[in-house]
Amino acid sequence: MKSLRKMICLVDGEHYLPVTKSALDMLDSIEHNEVVATVFIGGTEKLREASEEGISDKLERPVHFGEDHHKIPYDLIGKMIDKYDADVVMDLSDEPIVDYTKRFKIATVVLEKGIPYEGPDFKFYPLSEHDILKKPSLKILGTGKRIGKTAVSAYAARLIHNREYNPCIVAMGRGGPEKPEIVRGDQIEITPQYLMEQSDKGVHAASDHWEDALMSRILTIGCRRCGGGLAGDVYITNMKRGAQLANDVDADFVIMEGSGAAVPPIKTNKHIVLVGANQPILNIENFFGPYRIKLADLVILTMCEEPMASKEKVKQIMQFIKDINPKAEVVPTVFRPKPLESIENKNILFATTAPDSIKEVLVNHLEENYMCKVIGTTPHLSNRPLLQKDIEKYIDDVDIMLTELKAAAVDVATKDALNAGLGVVYCDNIPTVCSEIEGGDQVLKDAIIKVVDDAINDFNFGKKD
Repeated sequence: MKSLRKMICLVDGEHYLPVTKSALDMLDSIEHNEVVATVFIGGTEKLREASEEGISDKLERPVHFGEDHHKIPYDLIGKMIDKYDADVVMDLSDEPIVDYTKRFKIATVVLEKGIPYEGPDFKFYPLSEHDILKKPSLKILGTGKRIGKTAVSAYAARLIHNREYNPCIVAMGRGGPEKPEIVRGDQIEITPQYLMEQSDKGVHAASDHWEDALMSRILTIGCRRCGGGLAGDVYITNMKRGAQLANDVDADFVIMEGSGAAVPPIKTNKHIVLVGANQPILNIENFFGPYRIKLADLVILTMCEEPMASKEKVKQIMQFIKDINPKAEVVPTVFRPKPLESIENKNILFATTAPDSIKEVLVNHLEENYMCKVIGTTPHLSNRPLLQKDIEKYIDDVDIMLTELKAAAVDVATKDALNAGLGVVYCDNIPTVCSEIEGGDQVLKDAIIKVVDDAINDFNFGKKD
């Protein structure tokens, strides 16, 4: 038999109370529903009863009120979920009490409590979190795509490995394998030729777990996923099996890596959240941007430079993060390319997913730090036809194809370069703390290690329980 769904309903004063009561009675009459309480979220237009007691009497159910009847009591909604051990929140309110932005704020409160938020034509569900891992772990997720999750995962893995924590990474991607795939980055030499061999076998050899293995030189596990919901859930993924593999491999710490704005559906001890300062501020401060940010134990703010983001925008985002998640440290960063092999005195074609607007900064960094000459660049690793056109344009004038391991980096960039007799060098993206932050890159290193240590402590504490 199904147990009763304990339901809290959100009501307003823009409906006549008899109408609201009819809706509550209907919900109560549905099998497996039990309306345990209501929360009044504002409006007085159609209220004839002046007192809170009168409203409760008319609805014949407990009604809870915030301090200001004209404001939505977000905190109160969360408290009532806890008080009644509710299984679902049903919204019976409407404009003008709620608008799109306010509804997403309510959704964030409800989903944080791990229960669904429903209305007449919508249902939002909390993230799936399978409790599988038998090792301390952290999750790296983001508020969007192309904001540096894989670069940060590899960076964190190297840092953790240097502290002798023996990590592995489990990554999911839209081009991932049908069955979770182990890549022994700690044992094999991942050369351009080797990746071409994998590509010729039908493997997406630029998938995130291959990049992680190449950049961090540790064991990685590749998974796939399809679809990404508003809050970050996926439609299908084999990451559950990937997490089970992580329990069995030679690793003592697990990094679960997200994909785009999708969140790994595996329970972890701690969370690192990436926020791209280049993203529209509307998407960071609204919808389910706050939901993701509030998961964080550490927020790494990326792309914190002109022309992708002004100093004023970076400050605004940092303040917003601190306001809604004061427990999380926030570290502003930029990315800088780092070739995995020497490119000194070479003419370079640089292939990247970075926007064309930041090209000059990256070119200057490469030429000043690695003594090369960048003859041409292409920002089209994610666009195969345009990438091929750029390669054809520069291929007779360069010695080396320097490329990130993204998208078409193997089946187009590497393949065409090798066929033309060019050398191929892969390039990492290193998160670098913004210059105005006292302590520099050590701030980020210390922040990541703190999250790792906290994850280990949390795991060990859970084992004692």
